[in-house]
Amino acid sequence: MFYSSIITNYYFGRKLGNMLNQKLYTLLAVAETKNITQAAEKLNLTQPAVSQHIKALEQQFETKIFNRTDNGLKITEDGKLIVKFAMRADALYRSLVEDLRDNKKHVKHYTIGVTQSAEMGMMAGILATLCEQKKGLNITLISDSITNLYTKLKNYMLDFAIIDGKVQNANYNSVLLTTDNLVLVVSNKHPFAKKSIVTLDELKKENLILRPTSSGTRQLFESHLESNNESIYNFNVLMEIDSVNTIKGLVKHGYGVSILAKSLLASDIAKGKLKAIPIANLSMIREINIVYPKNFDNMEILNDITRLFLEESQKQQHKIDEYNL
Repeated sequence: MFYSSIITNYYFGRKLGNMLNQKLYTLLAVAETKNITQAAEKLNLTQPAVSQHIKALEQQFETKIFNRTDNGLKITEDGKLIVKFAMRADALYRSLVEDLRDNKKHVKHYTIGVTQSAEMGMMAGILATLCEQKKGLNITLISDSITNLYTKLKNYMLDFAIIDGKVQNANYNSVLLTTDNLVLVVSNKHPFAKKSIVTLDELKKENLILRPTSSGTRQLFESHLESNNESIYNFNVLMEIDSVNTIKGLVKHGYGVSILAKSLLASDIAKGKLKAIPIANLSMIREINIVYPKNFDNMEILNDITRLFLEESQKQQHKIDEYNL
């Protein structure tokens, strides 16, 4: 949870003179615990001091932040806005402290978000390679849903993000890494493995193991079903799993079939463990983009990621071509 660093930052902030108002740290602790007593214990403050901090903020912003209920404190709508901006201020403050520390050590640190399917592909390896090539480069990799990644970008918790899907927000710039297509993935022992194409009617008879509804892969698949006057409810969805590796493992063992991006299957196809098959009338093209704030000032790292992504894509395609010969 994001609040987990609040207590550490509170004491660290006091040591440095605390650019972020300490009342905001108190607010974040109360928002997490929904309890004045617990917040006071975490911050090593008295209960009256915590109450006074919240009261002072309410007077400053001329609004109620919390209401008392039988189940503890309940945050108001105005309170949610204040907490959101307090989180942004805290994230900016932490970034400043990290950047100052890194400058002294001649280290450049980036916090990069990736969608789960991108991480489970080759992106994690590409970023590791980049850290090996660039002396003094350090990367923190955070995997999350597209919606949460955009929230983290907005709150300055990420430097940039690598997402599968079209860019949703015009407030950010983007670099198109590649286009990919979704395919039906089956075990090499499955009867479909001998087919060159599968129809939707044939797919309806199979057990589907799919990504969650919040994933870009799932949303793209369902939107193409709808364009063919079909619904996901006409199919037998056996399981929904966020982990791409887990899905591939279940497919390999014959528990069902799945819909995944073809780029995520390169290694398994090259080893003869899985087969990717197109679905009739479904041309499911997926984008992979680097999304970054408009004030981002280091295009070099984006160029390096793009270069390594292209090199790795060519290597994996070569392996697939060799297997198919």
